[in-house]
Amino acid sequence: MDQQKIQQFGDELYEAMVKREAVSPLTSRGEDISIEDAYHISLRMLERRQQAGARVIGKKIGVTSKAVMNMLNVHQPDFGYLTDDMVFNSGEAVPISDRLIAPRAEGEIAFVLKKDLAGPGVTNADVLAATECVMPCFEIVDSRIQDWKIAIQDTIADNASCGLFVLGDNAVSPRDVDLVTCGMVVEKNGSIISTGAGAAALSSPVNCVAWLANTLGEFGISLKAGEVILSGSLVPLEPVKAGDTMRVDIGGIGSASVRFV
Repeated sequence: MDQQKIQQFGDELYEAMVKREAVSPLTSRGEDISIEDAYHISLRMLERRQQAGARVIGKKIGVTSKAVMNMLNVHQPDFGYLTDDMVFNSGEAVPISDRLIAPRAEGEIAFVLKKDLAGPGVTNADVLAATECVMPCFEIVDSRIQDWKIAIQDTIADNASCGLFVLGDNAVSPRDVDLVTCGMVVEKNGSIISTGAGAAALSSPVNCVAWLANTLGEFGISLKAGEVILSGSLVPLEPVKAGDTMRVDIGGIGSASVRFV
């Protein structure tokens, strides 16, 4: 795909985010969009956000669990960029009515790095050695593509359908919790709606972070010390609207709560 078309699609997705007006799937336009093209479109969208003042503070891994793969009919992981205007603290009001188009929330484990990770060749042991702490997290995903009708190229181009995220108050060493068997319980408006375990995300959230470091290494991009890495959902996506409240509890790690306005 030529550079002009990549820039055009990246600009279109950026404007869709700003105006909260979804666009038709890029893959429905008669263009031959490769996975690599989609990542370049995503980088153009990020460039527009940075020009508007946003600062990259981390990265997210998407589509890691079978539940999410089946919901979206997308069957491989992807990644996107987290910026400082996306993050909220546990318990804060999250303004989805003003910011997002078709939000869905998912419970995740966030990794905070103390060392850089640069692929290829990153192992799970490298991930654990580079991680300062893990935290409970909500990611509120969104799609600038109409009705979530996404192929893998659409969601990659759309910054892996990233919207906003909420970090919990507690942080623990990754060596103090079994990240494979730790259980997750998600409540919405006071009722339990889903449960999961660390193994739901590519058999372990650590596998997800290693995958991300090695995939980014192919593009000459590293995970940086101090960055927040969202390792992927352990439960199905849950549509949310203003007035909803949610809470996630992760065994051995802690909890995060969110209220939507």
